[in-house]
Amino acid sequence: MVNYCDYRFTRKENIIYTLQSICLIGMIGYLFYQSVLSILFLAPLVFIFRKKKKKECLKEQKWQLNLEFKDVILSLSAALNAGYSPEHALEEAYKDLKHLYKSDSLIMQELHYMIQQLHMNITIEKVLEDFGERTGIEDIISFAEVFATAKRTGGDLVHVIKVTSNTISDKIDIKREIITLISSKKLEANIMKVIPQGILFYLNLTSPGYLDPLYHNVFGVSVMSILLIIYLLAIKIMQKIMDIQV
Repeated sequence: MVNYCDYRFTRKENIIYTLQSICLIGMIGYLFYQSVLSILFLAPLVFIFRKKKKKECLKEQKWQLNLEFKDVILSLSAALNAGYSPEHALEEAYKDLKHLYKSDSLIMQELHYMIQQLHMNITIEKVLEDFGERTGIEDIISFAEVFATAKRTGGDLVHVIKVTSNTISDKIDIKREIITLISSKKLEANIMKVIPQGILFYLNLTSPGYLDPLYHNVFGVSVMSILLIIYLLAIKIMQKIMDIQV
């Protein structure tokens, strides 16, 4: 099954992100240095850009799986409350979620795989633990640990799972609200990222020769290099600020 700690680009994503990185580096090389040699020098940034996009895609994939898992635990809790055993409750959750998700969605593939493991006489505690380890998602890992502890100690499994599922569900809802609240700020941050490049492009377009002292000489290259480093650091700081963990 999928290892959610490592993301692999699809063929389409590979082409799109490679072209985006090449265009971005070409723009930086032209605006900051106006030199083909500088574009070649900046070529390693292609790999950095692709690595960054891979992290973003992995984060989005995990967030999507986390949202879908919320529906799983709520459905699982309802099935347990109706008197099903944990193993059959998981199968009932799979049947319920067929009405919400397509068969090729992440959570449906995972549920199908987990049910197959149960049919191979692997315990549900081990199945959930394996799921949590592969995803690396805190909510899933916590749920698997609570589930295993409650089942092993013979506690009130229905009550424990209900409380746990409500807690995790509330946590996910809060995180979703935070993401919604900061979405406008992220848009502002994205606009701020392109402003420096926009200013350079505007000056080069409307005032040819105005920035010539900053190009093709040691002093100019040094100044532009320092500004480029500051610009990239500012982008990284903005991303850190926007990356809110709940």
